[in-house]
Amino acid sequence: MLNITGKRIAIVEDDIASLRYYETLLKETGAVVSVFRNGREFVEAVTTGRAVFDLVFMDFLVPLVNGIECTRTFRQVNRSAPVILITAYYSEQTKNEAYIAGCTEYNLKPVFPDKIHLILEKYLSPRPAYQMYD
Repeated sequence: MLNITGKRIAIVEDDIASLRYYETLLKETGAVVSVFRNGREFVEAVTTGRAVFDLVFMDFLVPLVNGIECTRTFRQVNRSAPVILITAYYSEQTKNEAYIAGCTEYNLKPVFPDKIHLILEKYLSPRPAYQMYD
């Protein structure tokens, strides 16, 4: 089991079932999880400095401020933390907008547990020193 104790993860998602799913998968990792049910709450938290994150799971269609705008705003205060956009709606234009806004990855729903764990491992697991220069 991946141990990312102390890592701060934001979930920006308005769908209750999806939120519960992510929370269940993330609970066992030791990460500190913050949930935002709309984009405005997330934007306010990061722009006021109340919240700092090591990784963000971002839904594309969240109320009030969409995932692309949330990502743009987040990138103004944090250039390095991965933003993983997850959406049920695919279009080449949306995908391009997401990457231009600063998303690290673009994934289509459903995202299965092994994919979530791969993302966490890829971006948050500690790497031995000898691997840091790959």
